[in-house]
Amino acid sequence: MKRIILLICLLLFAQTAWAAEPIKIGVVAPLTGDFANVGKEVKQTLGLLVEDVNKKGGVLSRKVNLIFEDDGGSSQTAVAAGERLIQQGVIAVIGSQASNITESLQDMFNKAKIIQISYGSTAIPLTEKGLKYFFRTCPRDNEQARAAKKVMQKMKIKTIALIHDNSLYGKGLAEAIKNQTQDKTMNIVFYEALIPGQQDYIKLLEKAKGSAPEMVFFAGYYPEAAKLLQGRNQLKWKILFMGGDAVNNVSLVHIAGKKAAEGFYFLSPPNPDDIDTARTKRFLTRFEKNYRSKLSTIDALLAGDAFSAIVQSIKKVNTTNPDLISDYLRSTYVNNHGLTGVIDFDSKGDIVGDLHGIYRVDANGRFVVQRLLQHGDIVK
Repeated sequence: MKRIILLICLLLFAQTAWAAEPIKIGVVAPLTGDFANVGKEVKQTLGLLVEDVNKKGGVLSRKVNLIFEDDGGSSQTAVAAGERLIQQGVIAVIGSQASNITESLQDMFNKAKIIQISYGSTAIPLTEKGLKYFFRTCPRDNEQARAAKKVMQKMKIKTIALIHDNSLYGKGLAEAIKNQTQDKTMNIVFYEALIPGQQDYIKLLEKAKGSAPEMVFFAGYYPEAAKLLQGRNQLKWKILFMGGDAVNNVSLVHIAGKKAAEGFYFLSPPNPDDIDTARTKRFLTRFEKNYRSKLSTIDALLAGDAFSAIVQSIKKVNTTNPDLISDYLRSTYVNNHGLTGVIDFDSKGDIVGDLHGIYRVDANGRFVVQRLLQHGDIVK
């Protein structure tokens, strides 16, 4: 009889544990469009993490619900998605990936006092606005530029052709690299923007070739990088080619082809398989077992770190009050066991760590890490 009563009590407790309104966290991701593979893996990763949280009793005895919205790779689509999340009463938002899309959401979420943590938007201006509720788990472009300079110095590059796609991200990264290389050791001999969506960029490459650079650096997204690599191959131009983190997408090789992509270098936060921590390795094994595929994008792990930051902060301040969460994230929050390493934020909302990998595409189209760099210094 006692066992029956105990069982009834446990069942009643389980039912009443979720009696309070759930804590709603929005996720803005590219579920369609050029970066749909990233959006898919972000959704899968967060699905596993929220499952863990709710199995342990949720947060503040409330179930955590994730509400996914597709930005479609468009600022206009993202704004409509953001408005829907606000209407549904989310207390925080994870996303988005692209800098211009994230920027289109910043003001609305800040005005609504909703914590926003981007997992892929590296443009410098995003954290220079003094927005109280904005954070990001990815390093910003000036840190990436510092790492790029270190790599180019290691490769003894002195003359660079710098091409960008005129996006908030691309132009910002190009300017950061330009500023980093304005000294006697390096010289920007060509600097120009392309227009995304063109059939090819042969004429632009021919123009760049005329400046006789030792390396071409492209600051922009992977579809244009792939076309530039195709153009280099067509011109039979034996030139070193490097890109920033927005080219780190398996579709780069699918578009460019293995032959054209071979030898291409790019900088990015380390890919999942190159993160050497026990927790991350366990998570990657679980991910592969659960979804029967390997996690390919670092953005998914960065989104996971954003989710953990939100959940852990709510627990620590014992409330969903955005002001208290924001203050805690900026001044106190440290996660020594994040999926991408140690996670903590500075007063601007930027991630403090800035670990980057330099990758080279091999003959089989694989992204092979060459070096790891932190704060511009080679650490491995």
